[in-house]
Parts: sequence; C-alpha cells; structure tokens
Amino acid sequence: MLVDAHCHLTGSHLATDQVEATLARARAQGVSGFIAVGTDLEDSRAVLELATRMPGIQASLGVHPHEAKSWSPEVGSALGTMLADPSVRFVGETGLDWHYDLSPRDIQEKAFRAQIRLAKAIRKPLMIHTRSAPEATLRILEEEGGDSVRGIIHCFSEDRTFAARALDLGFYLSFSGIATFKKAEAVREVAAWAPGDRILVETDAPFLAPVPHRGKPNEPSFVRYTADAVAELRGIPSAKLAEMTTRNLEALCGWAPSS
Repeated sequence: MLVDAHCHLTGSHLATDQVEATLARARAQGVSGFIAVGTDLEDSRAVLELATRMPGIQASLGVHPHEAKSWSPEVGSALGTMLADPSVRFVGETGLDWHYDLSPRDIQEKAFRAQIRLAKAIRKPLMIHTRSAPEATLRILEEEGGDSVRGIIHCFSEDRTFAARALDLGFYLSFSGIATFKKAEAVREVAAWAPGDRILVETDAPFLAPVPHRGKPNEPSFVRYTADAVAELRGIPSAKLAEMTTRNLEALCGWAPSS
C-alpha cells in the first residue's frame, strides 16, 4: 500500500470529472492514499472540498511562494479557519522559491513565516517548498520554531548537508520522480542514506513525472516508479518501502488510508 504524499488534484491541469478516473488508475497500482495540496486560497478551498468528499484523500492547505503576493491578513484568517478541518493534515505548500521569483522575496518570506505560525497555533505539520533558497529556508524554519511542528520537505532536491539539517529539525524528506533521474546524484544519494523512518514518496503531479514517463504529465499512479527506485537505492523490496513510507506519514500527521 502506497501513499502519494504530495499531489495536485485541482486546478486547470485536471478537470473535476477526471479526478475519479485518475485516482482509479492509482489505486490499480496499489496507491490508496493521497495528500492533495492547495497553492492559494481559492485552490485550497477546492482541495478541502475534494478531501471532504472523496475517500482516501486528505488535504494540505496553504499559499505557495509563487502566490505569496496574494498574502494578506484576510487570507491568513480565512486559511486559518479552513486549517481547523480534520481532513487537513498539513499547512502549505509554503516556503521559498528563489529560482522563479514569481513573488518578491520579502513577500515570500512574510507569507512563509505567517504560515509557520499558523501551523504552530493549530499544531499541524508543514508542507515545505524550497528551491534555490536552501539556507534561507532552514534559517526561517529555525527562527520561527518550525521544529515544534515538523513537516515535509517536499520534492526533495537538495544535498546531504541540507538533508541533515532538515532532519535535525524533525522534518521528513519526500522523494519525487527526481529520484529516478540517473543524473540527480545528490538526491539519489540522500534517498539511499536518509533514515528509514523519515522518508516519504510523492509525485508532485502533474509535475516531474518519473522515468519511464519523464516529460509527460505526472499523475499519482506514477508514484510506484519513484517508490521502486528508492527501494532499489536502499537495497530493500518495494513492498517494504511502501509499508515504511505509509507508516512514516501516519507517524507525522496521524493519518494513513487504513485508519
């Protein structure tokens, strides 16, 4: 039994009437749980509706760094109300993206810090996006006490030094299709090395499809390829990796598909 620890099931890339078929394909591959992720207030509302309506889906609600320019006290208040719903397991996707810089960096930081504080107030873990901002991401988590709630470094794409510091803060490392890319040596090294009780697998669908579907739209059924690749890197059976990562998610957020 596998869980896709981070996927996008709402928005323009996936019509509402396509969700059930998409999840059916995933379940046929042994994927029975899904953390659906919101990227702004409107998208978070759609994710929450999906999670309360469809079995096997739980929610992560937040404002992505790309959308940080939409942050306001009113957005924070509305988000805080939604985060109280029991189907919401994580706060985010939040963090920093200094690669695309689609929102000003100071605004990204403001929204990031505010969402860490929301997570601490409701005692739910964080869903962290970080790209081209490793030091700043860790510094802000340290300054804001992110270790008190922990969370997921989603779509892990950093090196072992970053991983060690994130693990010290209590965070889990979630591996995406990048772990199947032969040239992603640093990520694959961490996937092989990281403590077994602190790893997860995800698709980040519709992005970053794993080999052999690289370059195509990703979907939750493809998490099987990432799980198989991580299992191979660690020298364990795929079934063991599936069991391990599902148990890890439950330990972090209190939910697994069977519970």
